[in-house]
Amino acid sequence: MRAAAKRPPRPSCTVRALIERSARRLHRAGVFFGHGTDNAWDDAAALVLHALDLPQADSAIYARRVGVRGVDRVNALITRRIDERIPAVYLTGETWFAGLRFRVDRRVLIPRSPIAELIERRFSPWIEPRRVRRILDVGTGSGCIAIACAKALPRAHVDAVDISPEALEVAASNVRRHRVGRRVRLIRSDHFGALAGERYDIIVANPPYVGRREMSGLPLEYRHEPPLALAAGREGLDSVRVILRESHAYLRPRGLLIVEVGNTETAVRRAYERLPFLWLEFERGGGGVFLLTAEQLPR
Repeated sequence: MRAAAKRPPRPSCTVRALIERSARRLHRAGVFFGHGTDNAWDDAAALVLHALDLPQADSAIYARRVGVRGVDRVNALITRRIDERIPAVYLTGETWFAGLRFRVDRRVLIPRSPIAELIERRFSPWIEPRRVRRILDVGTGSGCIAIACAKALPRAHVDAVDISPEALEVAASNVRRHRVGRRVRLIRSDHFGALAGERYDIIVANPPYVGRREMSGLPLEYRHEPPLALAAGREGLDSVRVILRESHAYLRPRGLLIVEVGNTETAVRRAYERLPFLWLEFERGGGGVFLLTAEQLPR
């Protein structure tokens, strides 16, 4: 009796070929890109490199050969991305913001704010960086804005508030990772509720701003993010109204209020026609971020 013929081994492929193949799968599946990437290639690259435990900064890795087991790991991760519509960042457990790496999971919104550009520029030219001593981050989530501010402005102390204790757990892990615990203070607070008597040079906020109708029509990927970090009432203004009403009491003279409101920009303009908003533009794209000085805010 003849022995059964052995099945020939599957050929290996390069990392680049695996990324290209994965990107085609993602594109055909029609997944949504918007949680740290905006295209199939970047999404696929993040997932492939994570599955293979390879560094993102080393361009030489794209020519590396990947064996059968590695290919299987990649395929399984891409399949989860497609079938469950989980954002790539939640599958890898980390992302980048303002040039820094952060841990993230489903307890927090995925960092993607254009405010990163402002932080990288140290909020110049809107304020003299050397005079910034205190910053408040409202709705800190993963802590990315607060930590990036502390890194960009080493003389500043940052208070980071969030209503969610689960989000603050994630933020605490990132504070430890970046070793900024002496200058970043995490506080559980509903907006300014736990900050009586505090004053800041800059208040920066990426609050919930998604209205009820828009919330119901979001791509499936958004269902994996905490609703508390997205939904803001019928018009998307619930949190923004509190920030505009109360910020003046917590800003120092010539202080800045910077708030991201995304697609709710039109609703904000309509609701506050008399406020002299400065709507900021960003080199890397994104918008819906306004700036007001302490003197321009309602009292």
